[in-house]
Amino acid sequence: MSVEAHTTVRPWRMIDRRTSRQIMVGNVAVGGDAPISVQSMTNTPTPDANATINQIRRLEEVGADIVRVSCPDEDSTAAFKTIADEAKVPLVADIHFHYKRGIEAAKAGAACLRINPGNIGSMDRVKDVVSAARDHGCAIRIGVNAGSLEKHLLEKYGEPCPDAMVESALDHARILEDLDFQNYKISVKASDIFLTVAAYQQLAEATDAPLHLGVTEAGGLRTGGVKSSIGMGSLLWAGIGDTIRVSLSADPVEEIKVGYDILKSLGLRTRGVNIIACPSCARQGFNVIKTVETLEERLEHIQEPISLSIIGCVVNGPGEAMYTDLGFTGGGKGSGMLYHAGAISGKVSNEEMVERIVEAVEDKAAKMKAEREAAEQAAE
Repeated sequence: MSVEAHTTVRPWRMIDRRTSRQIMVGNVAVGGDAPISVQSMTNTPTPDANATINQIRRLEEVGADIVRVSCPDEDSTAAFKTIADEAKVPLVADIHFHYKRGIEAAKAGAACLRINPGNIGSMDRVKDVVSAARDHGCAIRIGVNAGSLEKHLLEKYGEPCPDAMVESALDHARILEDLDFQNYKISVKASDIFLTVAAYQQLAEATDAPLHLGVTEAGGLRTGGVKSSIGMGSLLWAGIGDTIRVSLSADPVEEIKVGYDILKSLGLRTRGVNIIACPSCARQGFNVIKTVETLEERLEHIQEPISLSIIGCVVNGPGEAMYTDLGFTGGGKGSGMLYHAGAISGKVSNEEMVERIVEAVEDKAAKMKAEREAAEQAAE
């Protein structure tokens, strides 16, 4: 099996992404043909700049493209400049009702303001926030949430529904358009998967603005990950979505990991090692579950896109290894076969297995990085 087989794009795996206009959030392109970006949000007290910076560092290490920081008060926006100066990724200042916080955050280095123009008072206040965003190169995210819809829309529709959420989003967008501000994206989130998906489907037909996907208040790591995967996964599969945030009641680092796992499963992003592993059974030639847990931890630092199959026995192992960059298949009697690009590269004992796999992945990642950097230099 040739190496080319591992990178072949098959027509039945292609996703036709919705056409959206492209905006910039700091140095990250969102929409158009840009990669779908992965976001998270800090949960430290924003005035504690050191704690917030440290959490952003951890998010950057696992691949966060954009990080949102809540700015509910003046102490938060006062600390925001220090935080923004230290961050390596663009920061979104989360503003809700107080227009002055939006102006302060824009001046302090926010790359984007999460704010609903219609919720911050008079048109003069809206103009002031939009002017600050324009003057300081900020994007704006219109963030509609089923749990906080405007009173007149709830009275009109009787309950949160796709029509109400989309009408709210378009009303806010119209305010920005009337002020000749197009550097915005939109989200229409709900905790209910059906409501979320229906609202985004309807919104995708009504605007060419880039869309920020999320199932809000999804829950804990397991349940929230499942709900987010179903909701956002179905939208992404349909080509809808330009940037995502997995909302979990868990360490924000886990949001980034789950976000990348969703995108990797759909072939939309390829950062890091994608491990294909069997659930294990009585035929396993080694402890598959423990091995996968160890490899996930040991290979977390790898950024290059590498596929790795870890299969407990020869029933499916050789076949899976044919279509992954690297693989290991249990063979019984305390050893198994290591594969490179679909071909057997040697027998390895179970005791040496983890170290040999890690070494093989790191070697391949180093070669891929060198080739990528050489190509980038040649293109300059």
